[in-house]
Amino acid sequence: MYVRRFWLAGLVLLAVAALLPFSFHAERHLETATRVEGSQAEAVRQELVTRFRSPFVDRVVLVVQGLPPADSDAGGQALTTIVSGLRDEPGVSGVVSYLELHDTIFLGKSGATFVLIGLSSDAGPVESLVPKLHQRAEALANQLRTRYPGIKLELTGELPLNFDIRKASADDVHRAESLVIPATLGLLLLAFGSIIASMIPLAVGQLAIAMTLAITGLLAQRFHLSILVQNLATMLGLGLGIDYALLMVSRFREAVAAGHDGPSASLLAARQAGRTLLISASTVAIGFLALLTVPISEIRSIGVAGFLVAGISVLLTNTLVPAVLALLGRRIDMGRLPFVARLDCDHAERTGRRWRRWGQVIVAHPWLALLLAGIPMLALAWQATRLDTSLPQGNWLPESAESVQALHSLEHMDRAGIVYSLRILVELPQDSIPQNDKGWNAVDHISRQLAADPRCARVISITTLAASNRSALTDLPRESRRSFLSGDGHAALLEVLPQSSLSLREQVDWLREIRKTGAATLTGVPGATLQIGGIPALNADYQTIVMNRFVPVTSLVVGGTLLALLGGFRSLIVAIKAIALNLLSVAASFGALVLVFQQGHGSGLLGVHGGTGSIFPLVPIVTFAIVFGLSMDYEVFLVARVLEARRAGLSEADAIPEAMARTAGLITSAAAIMIVVFAAFTFGNFLVVKMIGFTLAVAVFIDATLVRMVIGPALLRLAGDWNWWPGGLASTRKGPAANQD
Repeated sequence: MYVRRFWLAGLVLLAVAALLPFSFHAERHLETATRVEGSQAEAVRQELVTRFRSPFVDRVVLVVQGLPPADSDAGGQALTTIVSGLRDEPGVSGVVSYLELHDTIFLGKSGATFVLIGLSSDAGPVESLVPKLHQRAEALANQLRTRYPGIKLELTGELPLNFDIRKASADDVHRAESLVIPATLGLLLLAFGSIIASMIPLAVGQLAIAMTLAITGLLAQRFHLSILVQNLATMLGLGLGIDYALLMVSRFREAVAAGHDGPSASLLAARQAGRTLLISASTVAIGFLALLTVPISEIRSIGVAGFLVAGISVLLTNTLVPAVLALLGRRIDMGRLPFVARLDCDHAERTGRRWRRWGQVIVAHPWLALLLAGIPMLALAWQATRLDTSLPQGNWLPESAESVQALHSLEHMDRAGIVYSLRILVELPQDSIPQNDKGWNAVDHISRQLAADPRCARVISITTLAASNRSALTDLPRESRRSFLSGDGHAALLEVLPQSSLSLREQVDWLREIRKTGAATLTGVPGATLQIGGIPALNADYQTIVMNRFVPVTSLVVGGTLLALLGGFRSLIVAIKAIALNLLSVAASFGALVLVFQQGHGSGLLGVHGGTGSIFPLVPIVTFAIVFGLSMDYEVFLVARVLEARRAGLSEADAIPEAMARTAGLITSAAAIMIVVFAAFTFGNFLVVKMIGFTLAVAVFIDATLVRMVIGPALLRLAGDWNWWPGGLASTRKGPAANQD
């Protein structure tokens, strides 16, 4: 790589130049919907597409306010204008309102009503139709506003809610990025005292983000990738990209200060830091690869984004950065800020002496260090045993989103159940529902059974639409018949609307109760089966799959990381110790998450007033994979320097303080940058992102202070030469270069 460094750098630059234009359009290919592969919710959706050919498989709700009641002449005329305009919109597969069914469910308070709109798209993700539908609704409102000044048309439902939530999340990312970049640049200037040296890590972070977005945008044209890619690419690109380049630039400046010219200093930095970065990036990548085993589009998308960010960051740092450093040489310190530069030189020397003395204290009193740092860590980690991954209580949706405001309007109308309906698919293998009484009566029986439940606001089925009269089927609109009866006549759809007062958690509990009861009991027909879809089912299936996959994912992460560390350090004790400390860091960060968000201690400072009662199922599995890899970074940085010192002939008692003198300042700077990046995401409007950002920031803080500066060195001292068994102390290289390492 050294001999061909400029060729390699040139190839990487060409790749960057080729991919960069695609990064600006990645968002249009990323999906806002959540897909849970193999789930019952997804199975119901596919059945409605293939067997029912329903025009309302994907649907939105248009809430209409400010018009006369829909059952009046004036209101009917205005509603006719709206329905006709919606039917003309490309991608609209069906429209149903009070005009078609004359059902009181469409009539709300103060003349408010709603229109159910089915969507279908062959040209891309169906959620791409939502912005166009917004434009159509706005045009229709403007058309009627001269006669009805108070008219308001708002979209809600699963698709608009997902769209607005992800948009709010993306806005949080852009806002956080605008705050993080100046703060990060300030921290880099304090670390290096030079504009040129500070700009290199920042540039690597930005390039890592751009290349990741470009590649995921291209992949999203063939695979389902969530728009959460934007969040994670930005968050981790700034964190990992800057961290890795920071290590390389620090090693290069250290070599230049020792008297080496640009090319030889670049070679030393690439050999010393490059190997460390490969080990570190491998541990990070393993965590993200493990997320690909979870059959949920959001989690897999995070895995793809994280893996690409880690890989691209280490690629840029090991190819492009050394070539740039070789060209710069001593000009790396160009643009030094006089006051900061003077502080940089004096501070670095004083900091190194201070950390060496601190290391000597830890080496002299390892058991005391373990006791003082370990007790608070274990106490915090114990709180993780109270982690509850059911859906959080309260109103956690972003209030500024139109879809959320429209949902609140439906709640005031006592019609929010239309958004959260349970879509129950009943299968009667032996009986034709429209052709014999037994099949018809079975659907009518289950409809009445569910309607009698106090948690139910309304059941809409083929029997309720026909008023329990089988002969009235022919009078139903074709759209309604296709929506509630399969083409072969053996399956029926029941739309079960929960009471508006029912929380998401209570909806999920009710759904699981229905599944447990089964179709045979509810219909009275042996052999009958049911499947449940809709938002409550998606939430239930999501939670179940995450819980079932958590242990396999964590086992895969731990096992893969152990192998990577064994390959990198050839030491069993070091690898096992690193795994144990990482598990402790993760548990402590989960404990902090429980205390602050779940129980509400201090959550008001983050804009969450009162505890959420639980944590989103997504958060623990994703943060475990990320935290485990990130925590390993600083372990690798420190242990690699201890190993270098041991190979240079120092004893364990001397090597640990020496390594701390060399790396503690770097770890502190890198951790400060990481904490700033992650903490910026805790002040947004999206609760999931708040939880992830908070957990990552706490984990990095704990890891860079108590774990790596106290517990880790103390354990190294206690293990002594056993740290490096069986082959850690063997030189990895022959010849003069080995002495440099």
